[in-house]
Amino acid sequence: MGFDGLAMDSKLRITLASLEPGGVILFARNIDSAQQTWSLLRDCQSTAQLPMFLCVDMEGGTVDRLKNVISPAPPAEKVFATGNPRLFGMHGNIIGLEVRALGFNTDFAPVLDLGFQASRSVLTSRTVSADPNQVIRYAREFLRGLKPAKVLGCGKHFPGLGQANLDSHKELPVVKKAWKKMWTEDLLPYHQLNQQLTFVMVAHACYPDVTGDKLPASLSRKWMTEILRKKLGYRGLIVSDDLEMGGVLAAGSIEEVAVETIRAGADIFLICHNQELVWRGYEAVLRETEKDRKFAAQVSQAAARVLKFKRRSRELHYFTAKPKERVLRTIKKVMQDYSQIVEEHQA
Repeated sequence: MGFDGLAMDSKLRITLASLEPGGVILFARNIDSAQQTWSLLRDCQSTAQLPMFLCVDMEGGTVDRLKNVISPAPPAEKVFATGNPRLFGMHGNIIGLEVRALGFNTDFAPVLDLGFQASRSVLTSRTVSADPNQVIRYAREFLRGLKPAKVLGCGKHFPGLGQANLDSHKELPVVKKAWKKMWTEDLLPYHQLNQQLTFVMVAHACYPDVTGDKLPASLSRKWMTEILRKKLGYRGLIVSDDLEMGGVLAAGSIEEVAVETIRAGADIFLICHNQELVWRGYEAVLRETEKDRKFAAQVSQAAARVLKFKRRSRELHYFTAKPKERVLRTIKKVMQDYSQIVEEHQA
């Protein structure tokens, strides 16, 4: 869940202690300094007995929550343009060191969407190539880079926003693409990288040529259960994109979409801003478990998957020590030097 503010307050503490969410996600509105961010994450974790997913979107470029706290990270597109796999891995590693130093353990990156012209105005420099094999090449090294920093990664936005020309934050994109093309293009990174992905984040976009309906993938059993789980064999955690986004709320209320994303196969859903909506989504799921035994079993299975992962994940079993100024200065210098190298090595 997400929230407003730079520090813990009584309302947030009550929400976290009562709901026991699987994790929290911070945005630029929550981040003012390195020490403040670390303290906020520590305070969030202190409300829970189990380790939390302490999450941030850190891709570099246009999606860089830490650029004003440490140093801007180059976008994936520019890193890929170097053609150097070592620099791909360094991108993940330095970003991983940044986020871990501030207390995070989960980075919702890398983007696996293909860089088609249709989505250029929306995704901009977040994509690396229209060739799925090149996306795999970059993403595999980025994920390898996160690992020694003890940061979990996430592939997004399944099954692919590369040919979506609308912003799912505001509207529901309709991607008219045949199954065979989806399988050989957009889905190939998920097929090849599924062993490396702790999370797969599911998009708020619909694919009527595949499903025969106008449901967003984030509410689609066909996409999450039949294709991602069964056909692609994914065994990690499935997380819906933010349920406050216009692309999914076009399909129903926050109560309806919270229930239906779990029913379709999600293990976790994100509600990234409004605490009232967090409560409404939580209570709707709780009510549905009391009415529908099959749904209750699904919720239990999802919770068991999350708990099993949390028990065995080394990344979650310690909280980083408060960042020292000399460590932050070193990471800042490393990121600045890396950015310079990327600029100098454009292929």
